[in-house]
Order: sequence, then structure tokens, then C-alpha cells
Amino acid sequence: MEDPIHPLSELFAQLGLATEREAIDAFIAQHAGLADDIRLAAAPFWSPQQAQFLCEALRDDADWAPVVDRLDALLRQRG
Repeated sequence: MEDPIHPLSELFAQLGLATEREAIDAFIAQHAGLADDIRLAAAPFWSPQQAQFLCEALRDDADWAPVVDRLDALLRQRG
């Protein structure tokens, strides 16, 4: 399997979030356990602009899609 074109830190930058490893880990820990019946972009912690970006990245199968899928998987993990 190929690595995503964009690393997780670039996705966080695109979403306007802190890009340091510790900040990414803290965000994931804070929001982990996203229910399976909630689409990633519909999660309550996104701004409308962030949600739109996530939707478009997946809908358009953009080069962001693999890293968005990775973030989705990370947020669905249970502590």
C-alpha cells in the first residue's frame, strides 16, 4: 500500500488546526470514539468549512482522500 500523498500534518494545516505531532495526538485523543453511524464530516467538532473540505475531499476522491480516510479511522478507535 502506498503512503498518502499528504501527511496527517498537512491535512491538519488544511483544516486550520495545529500541526505539531503532540497537537494532532491530543486532537485525536479528545475526539476518539466517533460512532460508526456518524460520517466523519458530520462530527460535531468540525466547523462548517472544515466539514465541507472533508466532504469534498472524499466525494471528489481527491489526493486528500487517503489521509482523510486515515483520520476517520483514527477517530473511530476506542480508547
